[in-house]
Amino acid sequence: MPAVLRDWFEVETDAGVLRLRRTVHPRARRLRLSVDAAGARLTWPPGTQPVQAQRFVRQHAAWLRRKLDELQLPQVPRTLRVGQPDHLPLRGQSLHLRWREGRFPALLQGSDGVQLQLPAHSARPLLLAQRLLRGFLEAELRRDAARALNRLVPRLGLAPTALKVRPLKSLWGSLDTRDCITLDLALALAPPAVAHYVLAHELAHLRVRNHSTRFWAQVRLLDADSEDQRAWLRVHGAQLKLELLRLIGAPVAA
Repeated sequence: MPAVLRDWFEVETDAGVLRLRRTVHPRARRLRLSVDAAGARLTWPPGTQPVQAQRFVRQHAAWLRRKLDELQLPQVPRTLRVGQPDHLPLRGQSLHLRWREGRFPALLQGSDGVQLQLPAHSARPLLLAQRLLRGFLEAELRRDAARALNRLVPRLGLAPTALKVRPLKSLWGSLDTRDCITLDLALALAPPAVAHYVLAHELAHLRVRNHSTRFWAQVRLLDADSEDQRAWLRVHGAQLKLELLRLIGAPVAA
């Protein structure tokens, strides 16, 4: 399968800055704009020059803004830039994100935030930073999930065979036929109660493999606040996934 690279592309227009997800696809033959639940996307053929893409987006800026307004999409977060202070959402809180130079790449956590340490002459510093952030967020979510499983599994009397964490395009979690649970990495950014609900939801599927009344009753037995967390995801979920995408720049699936 050919490699597909994703990052962000910004274009100044008369109506302000447009931020788009840029997808460099080796099989693309022309520039193409599309809009979905995650925002605007620009498909970028290999060899395209930035000035060509800027001109193309400006030509279609009115159409693009109309489509974004029609979908009432959340605001695209500010692009992560190497060396510029930023913020890192974690468990519903906003941490300071700072940068420093060092001999080796590392993510250092302090009382008021995190520091991304990168060597002075990294070949691809943004990619390196994104990998550090992804590893950090995955470790944090796995730790929270392990604690929740220790409480929930005895109550349910059933346990998953494994737990996976990765970015998901539309789902928040899933349970496969081998009883393995997958959680969306974006849950690391949400309040802990939200991740707890999603885990309880997938655990309930170990007993009821559908979304019947019996299933939702099982979810409520595992998480009395499940309705509140479902409502939170309906309001904030799309923004959460966009925030993860800008932080780790990873392709999403499922």
